[in-house]
Formats: sequence, C-alpha cells, structure tokens
Amino acid sequence: MPCALAVHGGAWNVPDGDVEPHREGIIEALKPGWDLLRSGCSALEVVERAVCTLEDNPTFNAGHGAHLNQAREVQLDASIMEGEKLEAGAVAAVQRVRHPVALARMVLELSPHVLLVGDGAHHFASEHGMELCRQRDLLIGRELDRYLRVRDGEDDLVIREFDKDPGGIHFGTVGAVACDSNGHVAAATSTGGTQDKLPGRVGDSAVIGAGTYADDQSGAVSSTGWGEGILRMTLAKAGIDRMAGGMSPGRAGQAAIRTLNRVQGKAGLILVDCRGHASAVFNTPRMARGIATLDRGLLVGVDQGMTRP
Repeated sequence: MPCALAVHGGAWNVPDGDVEPHREGIIEALKPGWDLLRSGCSALEVVERAVCTLEDNPTFNAGHGAHLNQAREVQLDASIMEGEKLEAGAVAAVQRVRHPVALARMVLELSPHVLLVGDGAHHFASEHGMELCRQRDLLIGRELDRYLRVRDGEDDLVIREFDKDPGGIHFGTVGAVACDSNGHVAAATSTGGTQDKLPGRVGDSAVIGAGTYADDQSGAVSSTGWGEGILRMTLAKAGIDRMAGGMSPGRAGQAAIRTLNRVQGKAGLILVDCRGHASAVFNTPRMARGIATLDRGLLVGVDQGMTRP
C-alpha cells in the first residue's frame, strides 16, 4: 500500500528573511517522519511526532515560540484524529504544556472525550503523567517584542499577517497528515493562535472538522490560516468531503479553499488520500510545507514552487 506524508508550518505572509528558517524547519519534521512512515510506523504516530518537532522549533507559532494573547500569556490549541475509527482528541487554551499535540493524543486514547480546555486539560495531563512546564519556558524574546509593539499601537500587525504588505509579521500554525502502509490516515494540527487574541479565544486548530480531520474512506486534512474563517467554513471537512466525492487531494484542496470566498478567508491546507497521494493548497502569499510520497520523493516549498530538500 502506498504511503504519504505532508507537513506545514503555516500559510501567511512569510517575510523574505524568514523563508530559509521555515524551509529548514519543515525539512526537520518531514525527513524523520517519512523514514518512520516507510519503516511501518502508524500514521497516527508519525503525525504526532512531526508536529512535536514543529512545536519545539521557535520559528513557528506553536509550542515554544507561540504568540502572546492580550494578557501577555501563551495559550495553545491542538488536535489529532485517526481515520480508521474516527477517534479524535483536542486541547484548547492550555498554558503549561510543551507539546499540546501529545496531550491531544492522550485525550484521544485515555479519555471518553474529544476536547479538554484550560485547567481541566492541565489536570488531565498531570493525572496521566505529563510534566507541566512554566509559562516562561514557552516564551521567547521575539514574541515579547511583538506583544509590546502591538501595545504601542501597531495594531495592523495582526491584519498584515496574511496580506502582501512586507511589514506583516506572523509565525504559522503547524500540522501534519499521513497515510501509512496499512491504508490508515491521520491528521494533527497545533497553534499558538492569532496574535494579540483575547484570553480564552479558541481557533480552528482545536476543532475537529475545521483545523483537522481524518477518515480512512477518503483522506486526511490539516488547515492553517485565519482561524475564524476556517471555523465558519469547516475547512478541513470541506476538503475531506471533496476527496470522498472522488477528487484528488490537489483538486479537493482548491475547491475547499474557494469556499473561503464567502467569508474573505485566507488559509492553506495539506491533504493526503488513502491511496498515497498528497498535496498542499493555499491562497496566501506563502505557505511553508513539505510533501513526501513514493512516486515523487520529498518536496519542500515556501513560495509557489516546491523543490527537493
């Protein structure tokens, strides 16, 4: 059975000076993930590990290096889903977790629920042996500087995240989708959320059907971009439904992205189907992403084109 893997580091206006760190960060997640997948590892395990790698990389807006909210806090969201039994786990507004995607998987496997938030998620993590970290362990200087800039009146930083203005600054949501050698698919997504968000705001990354979806009968999708638009159009499920209707991952992604026109949304998708095909589609200036398939090998890109790493 053909296998496939795709990872992303956000769809937005990546500044020229940050293109290479994004490309390198994608490669760091893609290559080991692909080796694991080809060695027989499950799709669920591979997407979790790939996203954990991206959460550790301060280049991206997830885990260590995530955006601060208006209360000067890091609040993280993540979700994970497998396609065989349609089991899913998610966490939202967590503040003391280095790897929210790992906690989301614990919710999937060790609880009767799909989504846990805030202190309830922290308590669940502690009960099941996950060591909690301090807020300052997640904070980096870049994000504190950005927080102070917004407080000084540069509110348009938030607006420019997804536009072509070269002054726009943002660091993207991360995600992974995979199809393994048994034909099973999985998806995972993790984020620090929108820059300068209200405390308690939850975006698409924690919501099954918006930021993440997987179904062995069609494929797996991870979304990234403007979360409110993605939520309103349930973007990941839109991609899944189109693959279920017979579209390739590329065509399904394009059709799903077009649904965002109703809400003037900006986003990107990575998609795999259950036959080992993969694609990435976006309507933002740039999207950090990587794809690995048996027929095409490894491809990585931030601009429109993709090249071998």
